[in-house]
Amino acid sequence: MNPMVSDTVDLQSPDDIALADKMNAGRQQIVTELKKIIVGQDEVIAQVLNTLFVGGNSLIVGAPGLAKTLLIHTMARVLDLKFSRIQFTPDLMPSDITGTDLVQEDATTGRRQMVFAPGPIFANIVLADEINRTPPKTQSALLEAMQEHRVTVQGKTYSLAEPFYVFATQNPIELEGTYPLPEAQLDRFMFHIVIEHPPEDEEFEVVRSTTAIIDPHFERTVTGEDLIAFQRLVRRVPVAEP
Repeated sequence: MNPMVSDTVDLQSPDDIALADKMNAGRQQIVTELKKIIVGQDEVIAQVLNTLFVGGNSLIVGAPGLAKTLLIHTMARVLDLKFSRIQFTPDLMPSDITGTDLVQEDATTGRRQMVFAPGPIFANIVLADEINRTPPKTQSALLEAMQEHRVTVQGKTYSLAEPFYVFATQNPIELEGTYPLPEAQLDRFMFHIVIEHPPEDEEFEVVRSTTAIIDPHFERTVTGEDLIAFQRLVRRVPVAEP
């Protein structure tokens, strides 16, 4: 182990141990809450939670109807975080993602001024649905947000609220009318998550659950501030040279 790392990192303090215990308990609680809606997909859920605790972005690939959108939306509800879904289409413009300046008139003075109208990127969890359906110019609107957690519009920079995650989905079976993600875009994703079709018994359970009225009550024991603290703890864990 690098001696410089061992001198500066101490994960044996009572506060760190308590935070690690809270992270472990919080993970189990999130899984329990997700299972109120999501059937199966244990490995996918584990990878999504890794994204949360590490503080990265994930690209989710799977056929239609495998609960990609439902999983991310449910997770945002469990964590009580602001959720935004962007449907990527060929005619989507960068300003449709980041927001734009609008001319507004002051009712009292009658003066007009430019006011920034935030786009759907201003959320804690952003679902970029079918990201490869839009041209690279529009895809590039996500680059700064995914890397620096900020957005620049008309030369002015706006910071995004923390925590901030982007989950993008791709449909692997529809190839017509798609634009392959450039390397710069792929570099912003920490994980590439593949969702497979569930086993037959789980598919029957999905049919039973989707044909019934389900309105679960979620226990929200993990907050956005907790996730930020978990990320700091994870990034302080030393990694052996091998």
